[in-house]
Amino acid sequence: MSASTARAAQRSAATREAIMAAAERLYAERGLSAVSNRQISEAAGQGNVTAVSYHFGTRLDLVRAIMEHHGEQVDARQSRCAAEVDDGSDLRQWVRCLVRPVTEHLAGLGVPSWHARFTVQVLTDPVARNLVTEKALARPGLHTVVRGLEHGLADLPPGVRRRRGDMARNLITHTCAERERDLANGTALPSQSWSDTADELEDALFGLLTAPVTHPHIQEAS
Repeated sequence: MSASTARAAQRSAATREAIMAAAERLYAERGLSAVSNRQISEAAGQGNVTAVSYHFGTRLDLVRAIMEHHGEQVDARQSRCAAEVDDGSDLRQWVRCLVRPVTEHLAGLGVPSWHARFTVQVLTDPVARNLVTEKALARPGLHTVVRGLEHGLADLPPGVRRRRGDMARNLITHTCAERERDLANGTALPSQSWSDTADELEDALFGLLTAPVTHPHIQEAS
């Protein structure tokens, strides 16, 4: 690769990073449908208003790129966590592997960060949610953690297990988004850390996932 080609590649990578950072912030603040590619290009410092479509294609392609950028890092943490869990480990350890990689990643982003709030916006968009969810479930780390959770919850009816999994995802996402917002606004409790948030989420999710099914019609619904 020539020096000029290398410089061009570096400029392109820097532009992509700037666009993703600007888009994540704007999407987090306003929602996916309320932000135009022109606004993202301007916020990223790009004079060419077609920079977003040039580097990413469609809005969904940009959203997917942002989610994959963060998702790969979280999944690497989940893979490491899962590798340390014994086959005979209790359910709580698998819950920890579901939660803590997310909070550790968010803690590493500094203040302010936008990813948790951006994720909430993605999950409220039907098309984006389906694309992102399918991709996330295919990642090896998360796949291993989900299998561990399913094994520990084998006594639950499949439909109940699936719906509680959806509840767990929403609880993690919205709790992290609220903490991220509090940190950005300066209203977070000084004594509470991301690790404390993870501890509370672990307790809440363990209780959610292991709660008895007391309504027969819920057991039958799959």
